[in-house]
Amino acid sequence: MAYIKIGSNLTLEVPSNPTIGYIEGDGIGPDISKTSISVINASLEFAYGGDRSIEWEKVLAGEEALSKTGKHLPQESLDQLKKCVVSIKGPLTTPIGQGFRSLNVTLRQYFDLYANIRPVKYFPGVPSPVKNPEKMNMVIFRENTEDLYMGIEFKYDSPEASKMREFLASNMDVKLTDDTGIGIKPISKFKSSRLVRKAIQYAIKNKRRNVTLVHKGNIMKYTEGAFKEWGYQVAANEFKDNTVTEEEYLKDPDNYRGKIVLKDRIADNMFQQVLTRTEDYDVIATTNLNGDYLSDALSAQVGGLGLAPGGNVGDAYAIFEAVHGTAPKYAGMDVANPTSLILSGVMMLRHLEWDNAADVLENAIIATYHDQKVTQDLARVMNIKPLKCSEFGQEIIKRMKPVKK
Repeated sequence: MAYIKIGSNLTLEVPSNPTIGYIEGDGIGPDISKTSISVINASLEFAYGGDRSIEWEKVLAGEEALSKTGKHLPQESLDQLKKCVVSIKGPLTTPIGQGFRSLNVTLRQYFDLYANIRPVKYFPGVPSPVKNPEKMNMVIFRENTEDLYMGIEFKYDSPEASKMREFLASNMDVKLTDDTGIGIKPISKFKSSRLVRKAIQYAIKNKRRNVTLVHKGNIMKYTEGAFKEWGYQVAANEFKDNTVTEEEYLKDPDNYRGKIVLKDRIADNMFQQVLTRTEDYDVIATTNLNGDYLSDALSAQVGGLGLAPGGNVGDAYAIFEAVHGTAPKYAGMDVANPTSLILSGVMMLRHLEWDNAADVLENAIIATYHDQKVTQDLARVMNIKPLKCSEFGQEIIKRMKPVKK
């Protein structure tokens, strides 16, 4: 795959047989990766009859990479992912004391995958802790490369923390006790703007109703508050013909029908809004830490992280991923739920603009859940017989049907 320039934009040129990198992941990763690849391949065969297919290239990362190369993320693997352009990965264990905090964060920062995209919607038949899970249909765009996830912090008794406390006391009249650890929360105009831009572009392309900027600007005015202001500026400067502010819309709704409504909500208020007024929200754009909390909370409303897909997307590269953990106690047992990774595969197919295959696969997953064919994580809640991970994949393949256009 490669990008070609059309005007001022880069467009991904996808051949009929692209090479896609895949990282199996740790723990349950190999089980769910094997099943996911099999159902993605089946959806391509069903949708295109052999005219399109994927050449899968295994990329080492995590515990397998450590055992074979001595590194959790060798440079050769980064080079492979770069060559592939688009990749998909299972869950990875975060190594302790290896010079970086998270393999996932390292990948996002190395490839500048600044948008973490998490679509969340309900599948009929899935147990949910809320009364009306069917109202959930949101897509979160979470900034992926700055905020507290940059990991700029200093332990309370470190020389760096001492220097920071001295500097703040001497130059900023900020006095902290000697047992205070310090973290820095950088939020920039450039990175905030491009995240909101991508969210609005998604909303326009997919005919969504509104985009909500979620922030804590009432307290952190020059970081979270600035994120909100920069978001409104992007909409006003670049998408004036497609968007309208909530304030303008409420004054004269009939005059703005068909436009995307841009609004903002304080983060803590948003947590109760997504429960009490779920249907009012569509696309969410937010900062890193807010997005981390909020995306998991939304996933819980529709059945948990086992059903939550995710994609890390930049202007050049994309890595789609299962968003749950490695669950090592179930490793190699063929019992894990592969839905998160399979749905991430659906996202990947849409990124390639292979929408027929994506529709075939997504509809088959919905039908499988509707028929209450589930793995052990949900079967124990529903008090029914569980399917193995591989069996669940076969049930999805059985339910693939032509998509009516």
